[in-house]
Amino acid sequence: MTYRAQPYPRELRERAVRMVAEVTPNYDSQWAAIGAVAQKLGVGTAETVRKWVRQAEIDQGQRPGGSTEESAEIKRLKREVAELRRANEILKAASAFFAAELDRPSTRS
Repeated sequence: MTYRAQPYPRELRERAVRMVAEVTPNYDSQWAAIGAVAQKLGVGTAETVRKWVRQAEIDQGQRPGGSTEESAEIKRLKREVAELRRANEILKAASAFFAAELDRPSTRS
């Protein structure tokens, strides 16, 4: 079984992104700033904070890619498609069952 930790609160993610933007000029690189912010906020790895920063840049139109809203919509639509496929399979099975009932010769006199 794969364990997936609960996501960090949205407020913490937003704070980390703001902090990286504020402190980057004080470091040699954005990566160094990201590492410092991750450590200061107690985030597991700097890579986690880097992903938050990149996603914020995409959402703000500063970087190409799928926005958070687009990703959420795609995820919702995939769930809906899966649900509709399950419903379709149930309807196919029911249709086959009733078709077989209609084809069966009647034993009534």
